Amino acid sequence: VQLQASGGGLEQAGGSLRLSCVASGNILRINGIGWYRQTPGKQRELVARLSSSSGTNYADSVKGRFTISRDNAKNTVYLQMNSLKPEDTAIYYCNIDGLTRSFVPFNHWGQGTLVTVSS
Repeated sequence: VQLQASGGGLEQAGGSLRLSCVASGNILRINGIGWYRQTPGKQRELVARLSSSSGTNYADSVKGRFTISRDNAKNTVYLQMNSLKPEDTAIYYCNIDGLTRSFVPFNHWGQGTLVTVSS
């Protein structure tokens, strides 16, 4: 299973970006999807997560501005980011857990995509 994240870039404060993460490989089912972010010197933090068992969760700092979604047919997850703030600047990572067609659980991270928000 491989994940390919894209959509990062430079945006002005107040603008929008949409991140995408495509999962490919021997996938039977995707259970949970998530977006995390990390800045230098800090731990990776949860931005948003969606799972069949626990629903949708957002970090307080992004509630009302970011939306996580998925396209099951395309094995793709998205993070729509609106009203961006400079403090949203970070490397964003997607995370997907599920089951392969061999019934082996997997939990993988994408390679990260850089989001820079200018003031």
